[in-house]
Amino acid sequence: MPAPDLRTVLLDALEDERKAEATYGAVIAKFGPVRPFINIVEAEQRHAAALERQIQRLGMEIPENPWQAAKIALPPSLADACAMAIEAEIENIALYDRLIPQIDDPIVRQVLQNLQDASRNKHLLAFRRCLARESGERGGNTGGGRGQGGRRHRGGCRS
Repeated sequence: MPAPDLRTVLLDALEDERKAEATYGAVIAKFGPVRPFINIVEAEQRHAAALERQIQRLGMEIPENPWQAAKIALPPSLADACAMAIEAEIENIALYDRLIPQIDDPIVRQVLQNLQDASRNKHLLAFRRCLARESGERGGNTGGGRGQGGRRHRGGCRS
């Protein structure tokens, strides 16, 4: 099977980032402005924008975002939402593991590497802390994780 072209790679990555943004936004809509979702949803927006810049740079058309109007099925609890986000970030990392080796364009390769690094080194860790906090591990609720007070930007990326 031939390797996908650069357009396909970028569109696959963009689809995944947009899905994450929509999902994390739905979590916020259901559970309120909870961390780390409030931080990471903003990072996902930056991730999608970084991919859109590459699509434009290469003279391609940016597709409509099908996730803007999508209904996202969410689990019943915030702990379950954190677990769902962990799986989504693991899948995102695996997606980039598949896509990055297929890219010859050094700029696109670096952008995708940055996005993968943010998922692996920031988002995944933040969602694991969220699950531990919401599940009562490590001595129970350590700071609540709700609201924006004392908000630190743990979900950022280098994009």
